[in-house]
Amino acid sequence: MPKKILVVDDDELMRSFLSSVLREEGYGVEEARNGAEGLAKLPGSDFDLVITDLRMPDMSGLALMLEGKKARPDVRWIIITAYGSIGSAVEAMKAGASDYLTKPFRDPGELRHVIGRVLREAEAETKITLLSEELGRQFPSAETIFLGEKMEHVRKLVSDVAPAATTVLVTGQSGTGKELIARVIHDLSPRREGPFVAVHCAALAENLLESELFGHERGAFTGAVSARKGRFELADGGTIFLDEIGEISTAVQVKLLRVLQEKEFERVGGMRPLSVDVRIVAATNKNLKAEVAAARFREDLYYRLNVFPVALPSLAERREAILPLADYFLKKFTAAFGKSISGFSPGARSALENYPWPGNVRELQNVIERAVILAQGEIGVTHLNLEPPLVPLAPEDSVLKANERETIRKVLDETGGNRKQAARILGISLRTLQYRIKEYGL
Repeated sequence: MPKKILVVDDDELMRSFLSSVLREEGYGVEEARNGAEGLAKLPGSDFDLVITDLRMPDMSGLALMLEGKKARPDVRWIIITAYGSIGSAVEAMKAGASDYLTKPFRDPGELRHVIGRVLREAEAETKITLLSEELGRQFPSAETIFLGEKMEHVRKLVSDVAPAATTVLVTGQSGTGKELIARVIHDLSPRREGPFVAVHCAALAENLLESELFGHERGAFTGAVSARKGRFELADGGTIFLDEIGEISTAVQVKLLRVLQEKEFERVGGMRPLSVDVRIVAATNKNLKAEVAAARFREDLYYRLNVFPVALPSLAERREAILPLADYFLKKFTAAFGKSISGFSPGARSALENYPWPGNVRELQNVIERAVILAQGEIGVTHLNLEPPLVPLAPEDSVLKANERETIRKVLDETGGNRKQAARILGISLRTLQYRIKEYGL
């Protein structure tokens, strides 16, 4: 999607010159004849940059910028001034302008260079904001990620599909590393220099998810004081990862289907169709075929997403990977916490190998992190704090099972979904509660 620029200047010739140069560069351009007209265009807009003359009647470029930042704090500003007013331009930069240009221009190349640099810096900062949660995170090497015979097939699928723009559906139990596989696909693709934007669909309410994915216009709902780009727009030129795709509502499914079919969408409260160049990688721990059969997931969307399925095995299915992964996490957390730990005791290594790992790689990582915090010198069995696996209820205990499920459901409702509080009320450990929630499909 081309960047949009607002040009504000009371000089018609200068305004026309700037707009002509920018359009030749492929930017979307709108013009305003004065500060008041420019200010009126900002709320609800999707401008990436405003270029304004400093000296204009009624409202100066500086006053326009200060007011405009209230409506669109994310927009970048370039101030144009005469040679004799450079001091004022410097003041504008102190107030928040990204750069300034002096007129008359020596050549259009100077204009193109400054604008290109400001927009590149803005894009880089956006990427940093989107991926701030990932800064400093250490990712395993490819050899570690694909450890185990079962993962060799996954490695081949990933290497085959990465260079294409094909939509990928990654399936597997919670904690098997679906987001990590999505990142590998992105990093091996021609889009690797573009953004990787992750959206965890189950973490957001329906109305918030729609706005998060597609953005919203000013006034679209209470609290929407300015227009906001959604994750699809921010992922333009890169990859968007939609985790827990099986949890989205029917209304969001319809909008997502349109993106996949027509490559366009509208922001919440908007009328203008937007199009972006985005590769979609979705993930789910649900059986989407069963969800389609139960009329909870659209069949047409399922087939649009399931173009190239990649199924991840559970950690229990790749036991040869357990100890190498444990060693990897041990190195990661000893470095992070500044501790010196020699390794695992023989008993700890045996316990790690024989534990069923219902929470998969994520649970293994959490167990090792806690053990590193607790241990001194060597990690023993007690530091791992592994609970015995739950024994499944027999068929004749179906009434008891139903009662237990209903009790857990009620307590979760009463606590607003607070699992720690619910576990205390039920008198069981948090991990046991999590197992039961998974077992009963709550």
